[in-house]
Amino acid sequence: MTDIIALLSCLSQYIDTKTFRRLCCIVQAILSMTGRITMLGISRWTGKGGSYRTIQRFFNMAVSWCRLNWVFIRQRLLDKDDVILLAGDETTVTKSGKLTYGLDRFFCSIFGKPVCGIAFLCLSVISVKRRKSYPVMMEQVIKPAGEKHNSILKIVLLKQTFGLIFISCLCVTSCLLIY
Repeated sequence: MTDIIALLSCLSQYIDTKTFRRLCCIVQAILSMTGRITMLGISRWTGKGGSYRTIQRFFNMAVSWCRLNWVFIRQRLLDKDDVILLAGDETTVTKSGKLTYGLDRFFCSIFGKPVCGIAFLCLSVISVKRRKSYPVMMEQVIKPAGEKHNSILKIVLLKQTFGLIFISCLCVTSCLLIY
């Protein structure tokens, strides 16, 4: 388990000490657990400093996961001479309920038509040298009320995220963005 904390140490300069301590505690608990992962389960598997209330505080905090994922990928998984690509893909998960947050009709290429479900947009950094994809961000796509097509929303999300990623990409020798 100490190897995992050593891997996460690169994140300590981007989040405050208390948040980093909580993150390490939660990561160790989640990797130790089997079966269903809940906040109560995490609090039971954590040692000192991992009360249920502490776990709740951590998950209620606003953390820039996209930035932390990028920092981790850049420092631990990419080489200095690596060429990287940034790719985005939307996926739809069919749902039959009526109470799921974000439930709407989204186009699904498997069925060739709009289906009832939830949609997620995933952005990944692709290492050309290793031929691997590393997900940086995954967010649920929520259609604004009254909007018939979500393509405009998707473009806005991609532009905002590409801007953030491109600034960070300048640290790597080669960066190629494909729209």
